[in-house]
Amino acid sequence: MRVLLVGDNYKLAVVAVDAMRSYGFTVDRVATAYDAEEAAANVDYEAIILDLGLPDHDGLPLRHMTRPTPLLALTARDA
Repeated sequence: MRVLLVGDNYKLAVVAVDAMRSYGFTVDRVATAYDAEEAAANVDYEAIILDLGLPDHDGLPLRHMTRPTPLLALTARDA
């Protein structure tokens, strides 16, 4: 299964990528919503894990891609 991990926290991303790869996932990681949109437009991911607190914008436009891809949104926001 090929997964896109979108998050700007490097340490957390490294741990998450290593863990998913140990379970056999193929993981691509990007740190911005812009890079996520580019990656999702060019690769047919089976799932996207998205941090909503990104430096450029929250990345929610990924929900409206042409290809329907399951998206798990994670955040530390309290609202």
